Amino acid sequence: MRLLVRFLGFLFAAGTVVFLVGIAGVAGAIWHFSKDLPDYSQLQDYEPPVMTRVHAADGSLLGEYAKERRLYLPIQAVPKLVINAFLAAEDKNFYEHGGIDYSGMARAAILYAENYGSNRRPQGASTITQQVAKNFFLTNEVSFSRKIKEALLAMRLERAYSKDKILELYLNEIYLGLGAYGIAAASLVYFDKSVNELTIAEAAYLAALPKMPGALHPVRNHDRAIERRNYVIDRLQENGWIKASDADAARKAPLVVANHANSARTFAGEYFAEEVRRDLFDRYGEKKLYEGGLSVRTTLDPKIQVMARKTMVAGLVKYDEEQGYRGPIQKLNISGDWGVKLADVKSLSDISPWQMAVVLETSAQSARIGFQPGRDLGGAVSKERNTGLVSLDGVKWAKAASGPLRGKIPTTVSQVLQPGDVIYVDPLFKDGKPVDGEYRLEQIPEVSGAMVAMDPHTGRVLAMVGGFSFDQSQFNRATQAYRQPGSSFKPIVYSAALDNGYTPSTVVLDAPIEIDQGQGGGVWRPENFSNGHYQGPTTLRNALRLSLNTVTVRLAQDIGMPLISEYARRFGVYDELPNYLSYALGAGETTVMRMVTAYSMIANGGRRVKPTLIDRIQDRYGHTIFKHDARECRGCDAPEGWHNQPEPQLIDRREQVLDAMTAYQITSMMEGVVQAGTATVLREVGKPIAGKTGTTNEAKDAWFIGFSPDMVVGVYMGYDKPRPLGRGNAATGGHLAAPIARDFLKLALADKPATPFKIPAGIKLVRVVSKTGMRAGPAETAGTILEAFKPGTAPPDNYSVIGVGDPDSNRTLIPQATQPDAMSIMRPGTGSLY
Repeated sequence: MRLLVRFLGFLFAAGTVVFLVGIAGVAGAIWHFSKDLPDYSQLQDYEPPVMTRVHAADGSLLGEYAKERRLYLPIQAVPKLVINAFLAAEDKNFYEHGGIDYSGMARAAILYAENYGSNRRPQGASTITQQVAKNFFLTNEVSFSRKIKEALLAMRLERAYSKDKILELYLNEIYLGLGAYGIAAASLVYFDKSVNELTIAEAAYLAALPKMPGALHPVRNHDRAIERRNYVIDRLQENGWIKASDADAARKAPLVVANHANSARTFAGEYFAEEVRRDLFDRYGEKKLYEGGLSVRTTLDPKIQVMARKTMVAGLVKYDEEQGYRGPIQKLNISGDWGVKLADVKSLSDISPWQMAVVLETSAQSARIGFQPGRDLGGAVSKERNTGLVSLDGVKWAKAASGPLRGKIPTTVSQVLQPGDVIYVDPLFKDGKPVDGEYRLEQIPEVSGAMVAMDPHTGRVLAMVGGFSFDQSQFNRATQAYRQPGSSFKPIVYSAALDNGYTPSTVVLDAPIEIDQGQGGGVWRPENFSNGHYQGPTTLRNALRLSLNTVTVRLAQDIGMPLISEYARRFGVYDELPNYLSYALGAGETTVMRMVTAYSMIANGGRRVKPTLIDRIQDRYGHTIFKHDARECRGCDAPEGWHNQPEPQLIDRREQVLDAMTAYQITSMMEGVVQAGTATVLREVGKPIAGKTGTTNEAKDAWFIGFSPDMVVGVYMGYDKPRPLGRGNAATGGHLAAPIARDFLKLALADKPATPFKIPAGIKLVRVVSKTGMRAGPAETAGTILEAFKPGTAPPDNYSVIGVGDPDSNRTLIPQATQPDAMSIMRPGTGSLY
């Protein structure tokens, strides 16, 4: 008995020693692994990389910018269904355990033993807390040391943070495939929905993804994705979190996803979105742009943007087609599966409804074409092969641009198209309706251009088109292309004159002129567009209406180029304008954006405007960090409601860059350009429009800038590598750019009333003879107009022309640095022409 007691005592002592050694070993292991654990307290101030989202003025999504597509969603905003789906898939006992689920580990071990050798996926034993520890602080290394550190960190996290905080970190950090991090981004990427709109089946699919997003690809591994989704639905039902009937319906639901690329989401807004991205990058840097979670509300009006894109593209295509058909994009061997070969040809993604196709066979009356097949989310070429017909009507425009048939209208389809030709086509319309199954040949234009539409009162850019296709060229011709504006710069010159003592009735001699440029520069002989035809004494109004170059040069010589340079700087057209008279005719280079901004200052009564594409920027917490409208609003902050206090007032402290009366005078003169000048096509808009055309030397650039009381539009057309657009009237701003502006304004102003331009206080309207600028007699009506005069100025009753000189010669040599001869300018009221 004593031996038994001793033996039992020995066993107890040995067991105690082993236990203590084990405890010491565990404690030593914990100490060993704990000393190298990361500092988990940093999670308290954790700011995950969050994507920047850019919205149009109406709130629609324009673009997203991120290295990791993530939107941070507080746990309070996550629907219970989504939380339950992830708990069912990953950690059923999350709210019960202390970081390590021992019962879950036991179940996983038993299940692993039961399924050993069956190739079934083992059930995971890591809790959500452990996954947070691994995702934030550890690597994916498969080792016991990593698992020990993970468990230790999980227990510390449980002591430091609430369950909701841990779950919030998890749901926003996990990678869910297709570049999406976190449930908010994944919901948009996979289903184009916010998380509160997800169905049971959709929430279950997202919850199935954390363990193996690549293996559960919705297209490449569709069946496996359905199987795993349904497994999550089963767990939801077993846990009593959804009804059996709802579970049955969810299992039967198809898995349909809609992937959206990380690019502009508003059709036709790609150039605008990229310009905003550049702006954000310049303001805040790369990290803030791609990880800062900025929310950007832009000025873009999607409806106006689509109108601008539609009319600009139509104008470029119309001009390009008039130059003839240059041939197919490339030739393709159509033997075998032509669809796979055509799918590999790069097509432009932003020129819908155009489609790329290959010609399969041709005849005299038609050509059968095969359309470029699409690709699924996995990148595989679709097996569908769609075809259509290009009829003779669809190629009638395609006169050969070169060769023996150059300029001749085709009489057969086979003259234009051959099997293997890769082309673009568009649905064929007849009588305004699409012809079923028939298509029209299209051609990517070589010519390019730009358009900007702006609110003149605020500088908000409502629409921007930077070229034919952003996918073809990301070079934004609205902001980056510096080109000569030609005569569209003249209103700045005339504004400078009107602001300094001249009137619309001031008379200037339109006649040949020679400028001695000095220092070996030779003699410059500016000419009007109508070479050899001159008007003689001409009012400034008529000179601008007819875009007379010699008048503008004489006017610039009289007021001085330094003054014009100062006004060009005020208006933001040029930073520095050289003191050469040719620059008064628009010889300097500027952008469409700058010109539209300058005209906006005329349209709004002379107030400075700063062009902007951004209304407001908020940081990830919703704090406004930028606001374009800097006006002070007195009385707008009324926290206690309305108590008969005075109406709020907007205090506008913007600089007056042009006298308001001068702004109206030049506006009225540019209305004349539209009514009876170089931009008469704009009369078709049927609303008050003022504007000016511009055509450079050799017709390399064609412009029109114009405005209604509440919208300014600028259009430029030209080749990226400058070359003549043509000859004669067919290559002028009035023929090429103005019709595009007309078509745009007809759409943009269709629902707007015909509001006249506001006449500022102090302006006096006097009836004058339009040709001479002299005061009209009481009974005179024919050939007269109401002209705008400032206080202290008035039209003359008659002119006494003196000192004209030799009547047989209108040519005068004027050295550039001297004042004009005494036969150039007539100021009303002086009785002199000089």
